[in-house]
Amino acid sequence: MKKKAKKGMSTGAKIGIGATIAAAGVAAYLLFGKDGKKNRKVVRGWAVKMKGEIIEKFEKAENITEAVYHNIVDQISARYAKMKDVDQAELKAMVADIRKHWKTMSKGAKPKAKTKKKI
Repeated sequence: MKKKAKKGMSTGAKIGIGATIAAAGVAAYLLFGKDGKKNRKVVRGWAVKMKGEIIEKFEKAENITEAVYHNIVDQISARYAKMKDVDQAELKAMVADIRKHWKTMSKGAKPKAKTKKKI
């Protein structure tokens, strides 16, 4: 007998979708969350680009832990700190704001527990 191939998404595809949703959640929270109105006022071109790069890194990460989250933010912000058109005070404030959203982001990114169907 031949076994039938399972239909559906692979585990990798599910992880990719989950990471994308988590990253989109972070972006939405930063721009539309509790301090969203204030954040939108100070967003500059470089800030939008930096947040976009951070989100891309989040999407590529397989497992986002607090250490990985902060490491990604540090790597990207270090590059922007070297640019002459970036206001260092604004950069520092933005990085601090992104860092403090870890707990909120991690709550929304936790996968739901799988339940078994009773037969």
